[in-house]
Amino acid sequence: MEQFYDVVIIGAGPAGLSAGLYAARAKLKTVILEKEKAGGQIATTDEVANYPGSIEHATGPSLVERMVNQCEEFGAERVKDAVTRFDFEVNPKVIHTESGAIYYAKSVIVATGATPKKIGCSGEAELTGKGVSYCATCDADFFTDLEVFCVGGGDTAVEEAMYLTKFARKVTLVHRRDEFRAAKSIIEKAKKNEKVDYLMNSVVEEIYGEGILEGIKVKNVKTGEITDIPASEDDGTMGVFVFIGYDPATSLFNGCLTMDTSGYLITDDTMRTNIPGVFAAGDVRQKQLRQVVTATADGAIAAVMAEKYIESL
Repeated sequence: MEQFYDVVIIGAGPAGLSAGLYAARAKLKTVILEKEKAGGQIATTDEVANYPGSIEHATGPSLVERMVNQCEEFGAERVKDAVTRFDFEVNPKVIHTESGAIYYAKSVIVATGATPKKIGCSGEAELTGKGVSYCATCDADFFTDLEVFCVGGGDTAVEEAMYLTKFARKVTLVHRRDEFRAAKSIIEKAKKNEKVDYLMNSVVEEIYGEGILEGIKVKNVKTGEITDIPASEDDGTMGVFVFIGYDPATSLFNGCLTMDTSGYLITDDTMRTNIPGVFAAGDVRQKQLRQVVTATADGAIAAVMAEKYIESL
């Protein structure tokens, strides 16, 4: 099945949805391709307190729903499909998907986002979904009245640790340094929460259990001492939530789009990549701040610049 569009957007997080809104509103024939559910990382966030105008106790899913509705009202199409290969060097650009569909586009906006980084320790992969999680909003209620360990030291780690206290009996933040990287206001709020404890200068060396998480081994990075922390006998299990950063979803574009050493796409301030007519927006690109507000701004800019590019053809 061959389909022709002015703009094909790859990814339906805040950046992709914002790009879709602006492109469709400009009367460009627009489709957003997303292999999973819309929203990206924000769809798993319990509270969005720093997005301008989100003063009605907005959650990630509720904000995403509004964005999706806006896109569709202006005529942007959304298709659940995964991009498998492409040719950006030709005009129109060609995109192949898992379903066998072929999309031809005058311009492309890459908004594939990023995925959570893994600890990389023994047992992590085997026990993911069986005690190990990367999404507090998704899985917190599974750990009601249990003990939980939250790995990381940035804003997300501390904020999600506080969210987990709504469910868990106790939440321990495990951080490899002696100070958190999170904003002072967030740390101060966490320290007032009696359910939050801390394991500083520490890393998780091993996660173990037979079919379900039964304990972890933590190493002190200064002394080298390893401490075994088993789940209590009464509980039989515990939780480990990992918030140590993200990896950009750019492997598909290796050798085609210019990236930095961490794999983020390099653009100018108008979201242009190294290939004319191909733009990047959101967490997938090299930038200083990765927040919903910057993602939506990127998407808007990318769509406007895509429109200008199309007019120049």
